[in-house]
Amino acid sequence: MTVTVLTPTYNRADKLKALYDSLMKQTSKDFKWLVIDDGSEDNTSDVVCEFIENADFEIEYIKKENGGKHTALNVGIAKITTDLTFIVDSDDYLTDDAIFEICKEHERFKDNDRICGYSFLRQYPNGKINGSFDRKNEIIGNFIVQRINKNDANSDKAEVWKTTCLKEFPFPEFEGEKFLGEDTVWIQMALKYEVLFLNKPIYISEYLPDGLTDNRRKHNIKSPQGCRHRAYVTLLANEQISLSKRYYFKVILQYHVYGFFAKIPPKKQFEDNPNKLMHILTLPLGYIIYLKWKNDKNYK
Repeated sequence: MTVTVLTPTYNRADKLKALYDSLMKQTSKDFKWLVIDDGSEDNTSDVVCEFIENADFEIEYIKKENGGKHTALNVGIAKITTDLTFIVDSDDYLTDDAIFEICKEHERFKDNDRICGYSFLRQYPNGKINGSFDRKNEIIGNFIVQRINKNDANSDKAEVWKTTCLKEFPFPEFEGEKFLGEDTVWIQMALKYEVLFLNKPIYISEYLPDGLTDNRRKHNIKSPQGCRHRAYVTLLANEQISLSKRYYFKVILQYHVYGFFAKIPPKKQFEDNPNKLMHILTLPLGYIIYLKWKNDKNYK
């Protein structure tokens, strides 16, 4: 078996069937489905048990205490033994040829130790593509260069990772916090590995009004240590692979803002920042943004 489709879920019993149905329609069955239930309070367990009884592929279900998507991913990745891990959200689903396309590309690059994964495209239910990688069919490149510096970080992609690479970089967990941007890890991986970027959609996204994407800033403010850590990791990465000036400015402001929300001592904030001059120059604006967000009722 080549691929594990890893799905963290929380109170999405009514949404899982679309993903299950798309897995049943796969033209290649070279996969298993690992569902990590992050403490759901609905009937998720009953729904998945029914899937297990009727599926023509392997399904494993694990329920854990609620801790946020990144903690569910850590539990799942620790269990996975297949070559590849494909993280698919519980409210999304796949094209019929998704697993076939993944395995086809992996056959070409499975022995290439420089490549840590394959980045395909996502599309909306109406068929519209959510961004693309220039005009080439495929690019072997760096996540920071291709996604961040080309201003493509906000258009979600369908990333499939070599499991051994994922196991090298577990998602950091902070007590009491339930949100962490996944690219915290993708950025760290970019300092060691490359990715095969492919202009092929295999993933269909439904963005729900109560989903993580639609409420990102509110989730960020409630998990400031993780968001400050993400900014810190990105600033460190800039020492090896230069970020675009625009993105760097955005990240250093996030470093300030979430540092304030997390109540990180100013001295430690200053000492940890690799660019001391920029830290000083951008601190006033970072504090103004912090005050604005702190007093904005939309983020409470």
